[in-house]
Amino acid sequence: MNSIVEEKLKHLPTSPGVYQHKDASGKTLYVGKAKNLRNRVRSYFQKGGPADGRIRIMVEKVADIEIILTDTEAEALILENNLIKTLKPRYNVNLRDDKTYPYICIKNERFPRIFPTRRVIRDGSKYFGPYTDVRNMHQILETIRSVFKLRNCNLHLSEANIRNNKFNACLQFHIKKCAAPCIGLQEEGHYTESLSQIRQLLSGKTGALIAQLKQEMRNAAENRRFEQAAELRDKILALEQFSAKQKIVTESEVNRDLFSLYVERDEDVACGVVFQVREGKIVGRRHKYLTQLGEVPDDALLQSFVEDYYAEAVFFPDEVFLATELPNPEPILELLRNATGKKVPLHTPQRGEKAELMRMVEANAKLLTGEFLQAKAKRHEEAIPRSVQSLQRDLHLPRLPKRIECFDISHLSGTGTVASCVVFIDGKPAKNEYRKFKIRSTEGKPDDFLSMHEVITRRFTRVLQEKLEIPDLIIIDGGKGQLSHAVEALKEIGFYGKAPVVSLAKRMEEVFFPEDQKSVMIPRTSSALKLMQQLRDEAHRFAITFQRQQRKNAQLRSELMEIPGIGAKTVEKLLKTFGSVKKIKEANPNALTNTIGLKMALALMKFFETKEDEASLGDK
Repeated sequence: MNSIVEEKLKHLPTSPGVYQHKDASGKTLYVGKAKNLRNRVRSYFQKGGPADGRIRIMVEKVADIEIILTDTEAEALILENNLIKTLKPRYNVNLRDDKTYPYICIKNERFPRIFPTRRVIRDGSKYFGPYTDVRNMHQILETIRSVFKLRNCNLHLSEANIRNNKFNACLQFHIKKCAAPCIGLQEEGHYTESLSQIRQLLSGKTGALIAQLKQEMRNAAENRRFEQAAELRDKILALEQFSAKQKIVTESEVNRDLFSLYVERDEDVACGVVFQVREGKIVGRRHKYLTQLGEVPDDALLQSFVEDYYAEAVFFPDEVFLATELPNPEPILELLRNATGKKVPLHTPQRGEKAELMRMVEANAKLLTGEFLQAKAKRHEEAIPRSVQSLQRDLHLPRLPKRIECFDISHLSGTGTVASCVVFIDGKPAKNEYRKFKIRSTEGKPDDFLSMHEVITRRFTRVLQEKLEIPDLIIIDGGKGQLSHAVEALKEIGFYGKAPVVSLAKRMEEVFFPEDQKSVMIPRTSSALKLMQQLRDEAHRFAITFQRQQRKNAQLRSELMEIPGIGAKTVEKLLKTFGSVKKIKEANPNALTNTIGLKMALALMKFFETKEDEASLGDK
C-alpha cells in the first residue's frame, strides 16, 4: 500500500457514495458503492483482505482511491451502475446483454411520435422496454396505431406552422390511421390524452385501461354521443384481443417483477432473468449474462443483476419476487421507494403458486445459459483452424487438440544439454507459454532419452502441483525411444492418461503412439502433418536459441573471471543480484558499485566497453 492510499484511508467520510480503485496509470480497476464509505473501502486493506482471490490481486494493484459522495445509497447504486457501464473496470462482474434489444420511444416533441429504436437518447423522450421479444413489440405498436391514430410523420408541428397551413393531410389521414393534427383537425389536449392511455398500455396496465375506456363509452352512450361511443367500442375490442394473447400466470392483478439467476461456475458465466408481470400477465422478459464471476457468491450476483435492472428501469412494480434473498437489499428498497412513493416489498417465495412461478423463471435462466454456451462453443469451433481439426481426425484424438505442447532436446557434443517446451493454442504459437530447461541429469554424458525423461517429469509435476492447464496433446520430437522414456516419466508421476502423447520421427515423418509397435504415416499434403512439423521446428529453434545463449553466457562468465580482482564468487554475486550477464552489462554504474565496489565496477565497465569496440570493428 503506497502513501497516497494510506493517507486517503485515514480521511474517508462515513457518508454513502461510490468509490473507484485505480492503478498507477490512473486506470479504474474497480467501482463499488457503500452506505458507509469509510467502513467499506477500509475493509479491502485490513488484515486478511477480501475472500475473493481475484479481488485480492486487484487490491495489490491499487495506487489511488477516488470517491464521489451521494445523498443516499439508492443514488450511489445508480451512479455505480453508470460508472461501470462507462469505465468497464476489469475487476467488476461484467453484465452484458446478448444483443441490443429495441425500445418503444415516445418522442419529446409537440404531438409526440411513437416508434421502435435501439438507441436511447437522453433528450427528455420516454422509453419503454427493452423488448427481448421483438415480435411482441411490433404487435404492441400495431395495436397502438390501429387504436389511437397517432401521426408517424416527422413534420415540425409548431403552432405557427399549423396556423399558417404549412402542411397538407397525407394518406394516413384518408385511410383513418391519423387524426391529422398537422392541419389542425386534432387538438393537442386530445392527443395528450391518447398518449396517457398509451403509457398505461406500455406499462402493462391493459385491464385498467380497458375499464377506463368502458366507462367513457357508457358515458358517451348515455349522453347520446353514439359516434364517440362506437369509436371507444372499437378501441376496447382491439385492446381485449391484444390482452387475450398475453400469457396469464396468476389471477392476482398485482404488478410484479420476478428475478432469478442460473450460475455455471465451470464456464464462468451466469444468466439473470426478470419476468415482468402486469395485472397477472407476462408482458415482457429481459435477461443479461454475467461474466468475470470470480468467487462472488450467487446471491451477490443476483443483487448485481437486480441493481443493474432498476438503475435503468422506467416502470416499477408493486412487489418483487426473488429466487434467493439478497445480501444487501437496502439500496434497492430505497430506490424503489423513491421511484414509487411507497414501500415495494421483496419476497422470496418458498411454496405454492408463487414458488412455481419462480421455478419457471429459473428454468428460463438455465435455458438461456445453455444457449449462450452453445453459441460460444460454436463461435470458438468456427475460429479453430482446419489443421487442428484435421489433427484430431488423423490421430483419432478424444478431443480437439486446442492446446498442444511439444518437447525437444538439444546439446553440443554432449555438453550444455537443454530442453524446450513450446505451446500452440488453436494452432498458433503462444510464446508467453514457452518454457526452457537446463538438463541436470546428463552433465558430461549426452543421453537424449534420460534428458527427455527429466524434462517431462519436471514439466508435468509442476502442472499437477500448480493445477496448470492440461494440454490436449503432447508431442515428443523423436522416435520410439524418446516416446517410451516420456511415457515412463508420465507414469511415474501419475500423469499418464490425462493427455494423449505421441512422437514425431523426422526421417520418415512417422507418428508413434505409446505401446504400439507400428507407426502412423500422415499424408504429406495434410494440414495436420504441417502443423506437427511447425511445432517440432519451433521447439527445435527455441532449444537451439537457448543453448547458444547458455554457451555465450558461459563464455562471458569465464572472460569476466579473467578481469583482475574478479573471481568466481564475484561473478556469482553479480549473477545473483542482476540475474544474467546481459543485465549486468546494462546495469546502472551505481548499482554495480553498490554490489562489488568501485574498483571492480570500473574494471567491469571497461571490459564491456572493450567488447563493444571489438564488435563494432568486426562489423566494419
